[in-house]
Amino acid sequence: MAAILIVPVFGAIGLAVDFSSALMAKTRLQDAADAAALAAISERSPGVQKALEMTGDGEIAVGTQYARQFFAAQSADFGGVTLDSLDAKVVKKDNIVSSVVNLEATISTSFARILGQEKIKVAVRSTAEYQTQTFSDFYLLLDNTPSMGVGATPTDVAKMVASTSDQCAFACHIVKNGVIDKNSYYNLAKKLGVQTRINVVAKATASLMDTAKDYRRSSNQYRMSVYTFGEKAEDTKLLEVVGLTTDLDAAKKSAAKIDLMSIPAQGYNNDQQTDFDRALTQISAKMGTAGNGLSVGSPEKVLFFVSDGVGDSYKPSSCTKKTTSGRCQEPIDIKFCETLKTGGYKIAVLYTTYLPLPTNSWYNTWIKPFQAEISPRMQACASPGLFFEVSPTEGIAEAMAALFKKIITSPRLTS
Repeated sequence: MAAILIVPVFGAIGLAVDFSSALMAKTRLQDAADAAALAAISERSPGVQKALEMTGDGEIAVGTQYARQFFAAQSADFGGVTLDSLDAKVVKKDNIVSSVVNLEATISTSFARILGQEKIKVAVRSTAEYQTQTFSDFYLLLDNTPSMGVGATPTDVAKMVASTSDQCAFACHIVKNGVIDKNSYYNLAKKLGVQTRINVVAKATASLMDTAKDYRRSSNQYRMSVYTFGEKAEDTKLLEVVGLTTDLDAAKKSAAKIDLMSIPAQGYNNDQQTDFDRALTQISAKMGTAGNGLSVGSPEKVLFFVSDGVGDSYKPSSCTKKTTSGRCQEPIDIKFCETLKTGGYKIAVLYTTYLPLPTNSWYNTWIKPFQAEISPRMQACASPGLFFEVSPTEGIAEAMAALFKKIITSPRLTS
């Protein structure tokens, strides 16, 4: 009986092993097909370059050839796999370049041969799309609250700390009755030639308008608007610096003038000027319905959020960290980001790294305990792939431009 059963028992075990191996091989084939489908319509691929030159629709032969070559390179070392057929195609229709990779393969078995199963057939399909001209409305939300008055680089921070009696790294912008306080650290920073974080962000935002001009393919492809958290602490609300416009030159001039929010006195309103929840709620009302980006009448909506990631507002009951008299200092609450993303909006987040301030007792008490949470929360706020952290030693302008390019040029798998 044992002799009779040993063949089917070992055959069944072998069959399970071979099918497991076949599934792994199919996964590798799927990954290679996905890579080929995306590569065929990447921004710098021959297929997309040809599509940009075309005045009509149709198959792009050079793109099809590139997809086949890319797949061959990806699958060159797949042992035990015989490619039976490969059908790749790259096609342009309207402003969409699509790629498809279909293949069938045979995977040789080892143990299942005992039961007469010498081969396992598998099939794989992958498709991807790239829009040659996506129409987008960008809503730039810039954090200009007092914490963005910190020195832009470690050198700037050190200069402020060394030049102030209380070793303060912040250029507090004190304005009383419309007159700038001559003794404020805001004036001191200017005298010392210290660059603050908001100064750099303002310049980077102005520069971004030039980047958008360089990359647009028609004058109405991108519309820009710019908002801050307010001009002064006595009236903290969403402030429209630039209304939605295709006039990027005018937007550049206005963006360059963005400045740090002023306060009438140190400790005004318990320093509760960074209300992320309110800003995200108010800007959603400005953005309107998210479109698909295929036409000027249906633009996709992109929130471009730039901040150091620490909220400071009155939240006596819903704060995620300890409070003092209702003052809530915490990393961004991502449920407001999730509401926007669920509504079809893209969120691009540029996190300007919150600098540790070891000489500052306020920082050590209230911010240092959750410093490690700030970056992950900002990343969770962003749409997949649209997060960028820029440290003080890196270029904020370059980071903003890189994030913008990523938004407008990313191909995506559709199956």
